Amino acid sequence: IPGVGQKYYLQFTTEDYRSKQNAGSCLATVLFPKRKSLPAVNIKCTRTKDQKQIQEEDNRLYQKLKHQIKPIIGNDIPDSYGNIEPALEPVWALAVLGSSYIMWEKSTENLGYFMAQVKSAKQWIRKDDSIEFDYTILLHEIPTQEMILCHMRPIWLPGQPLKVKYTCDSGNHRLEDGSGMESGSASGISHEREENF
Repeated sequence: IPGVGQKYYLQFTTEDYRSKQNAGSCLATVLFPKRKSLPAVNIKCTRTKDQKQIQEEDNRLYQKLKHQIKPIIGNDIPDSYGNIEPALEPVWALAVLGSSYIMWEKSTENLGYFMAQVKSAKQWIRKDDSIEFDYTILLHEIPTQEMILCHMRPIWLPGQPLKVKYTCDSGNHRLEDGSGMESGSASGISHEREENF
């Protein structure tokens, strides 16, 4: 769009993170403005999974994480062979979700990101019903091939928007809020005060 930026029209399918089965199809438009700001995304998806089934899966994950007697602590997920201990799969799943907000905010028309590894993860036992983790993650930057170290704090409660705060060591050391606004399966975000980070 002359004077505004590049607009892309996308059609793609999604897959269930665990089962790798088709989870639905989406149509999206993405506008990358000429000035430095977040891309404007408009997306509509049809799901092949029933909403009740998604909520049940979220609740199972939540119950597994919430009823820990000792906080979950993990390092190097996956390990150098690409393996993830079954007990750490929920930790990895929450990290994937939280990092998606960082990747969306940092991506540009010419740069993209993938989460390569959770370097460290520690669960915080909260007095309320929320699940909170403190992560150090590595993002793989494409096409530069750089590895970007980020510190991330997701806070999750099923049926509520996910809250994400993060900082990344990419020459930009300010606290950023990766929170979004849409609700969904452990998704959507509301803002949290910085002193809680």
